[in-house]
Amino acid sequence: MIAILALVLPLLGRGGGSKPVVGSEVNLSVYRDQLRELEADRAAGTLDDIQYQNARTDLEARVLEDSSVTEDSSKLAASAKWSRTSIVAAVTMVPLLAVSLYFLLGTPAGLESKIPTASVDEAHPATPEQFEAMVTWLAERLKAEPDNADGWVMLARSYVALNRYQDASIAYSRAVALQPNNAFVLADYADILAMLKQTLQGEPEKMIQRALQVDPVNLKALSLAGSAAFERKDYQGAISSWQKILGLIPADSPVVSSIKGSIAEARGLAAHPSAGSVASTAAPSKAVDGSVSGTISLDPALKTQVAETDTVFVFARAVEGGRKPPLAVLRKTVKDLPLVFTLDDSMAMVPGLNLSSEAKVIVGARISKSGKIVANSGDLEGLSKPVNNNQKGVVIVIGVKAK
Repeated sequence: MIAILALVLPLLGRGGGSKPVVGSEVNLSVYRDQLRELEADRAAGTLDDIQYQNARTDLEARVLEDSSVTEDSSKLAASAKWSRTSIVAAVTMVPLLAVSLYFLLGTPAGLESKIPTASVDEAHPATPEQFEAMVTWLAERLKAEPDNADGWVMLARSYVALNRYQDASIAYSRAVALQPNNAFVLADYADILAMLKQTLQGEPEKMIQRALQVDPVNLKALSLAGSAAFERKDYQGAISSWQKILGLIPADSPVVSSIKGSIAEARGLAAHPSAGSVASTAAPSKAVDGSVSGTISLDPALKTQVAETDTVFVFARAVEGGRKPPLAVLRKTVKDLPLVFTLDDSMAMVPGLNLSSEAKVIVGARISKSGKIVANSGDLEGLSKPVNNNQKGVVIVIGVKAK
């Protein structure tokens, strides 16, 4: 509409000022009569030759002037006619051209409302049912578009958010087949495989090494490589991978302290390998009806770095859990902090792998910007020291050293 107005208004202004001049042939007839009268006056002796010639010159000049006005009037009339034609053309052709270009260069399919939508604003977040519906729609869509690599990655991550790890593994395997040189997808696939197998050894570590071959500085792949090395007691290998991460992230990153803590732990075990051997071979004592409770708070200095709607995961894991799933998980938001919590066997992620299966656990709280339980670079975290099962009064401050 703006384009049409920009074209039409000048044309309207130009055409509106023209007024057609009519009667030019009548004027010529009058001039002919006047010329005959001049000749009659000269013949009657009323005008001499000089007077006759002067009068005839004036008459001819008026005839020429009238012809010029008539010609200009014709041009104005033609211009007015062209303005009207231009207006019609602008009103007709501009929308036609716009629509034609859109179907040629745009995305007409985007006009179709096919995706199940849900309100995702802070005041009315999407319900679990709505999110499930969107994930189901995506899964159905990929049946018709099996080569859509980005779609498979999106579906896999959606399954992770729903804690459907087996389905996520299948989706990631399809994505890896379509994008074999995508380090991010390979690292994510390795992470899911490790959660399902409860170990990074074997297929998960193969995916990690493939990711590092594609991108030697992929942060997630380096982190997983360090954990895999630590799990098989290759402490120097773990230290090497984690130190590379420290050289790639800002010195003030919230994860620096956690990485340095892991490196210190690996160095300690490397210096005293027998300690790790004893710990790993000792049969864990079993607890009954496991639970831990306490309080979670956020370091006041970090309040500006988070939003009230950011997800907070409160979890308990085995002291030497490696990449095993947490024993119990509670999901809250930053606005719930400070929080009094209780974790128990009913919050286990995997049947049979719960708080009762361990005598000692580490309790942690993590603020996740992505809303995923899998840790990401940039998440704020606080961890406890190993505590006894059924421990009460555990105090955790997110963003400071574990107490």
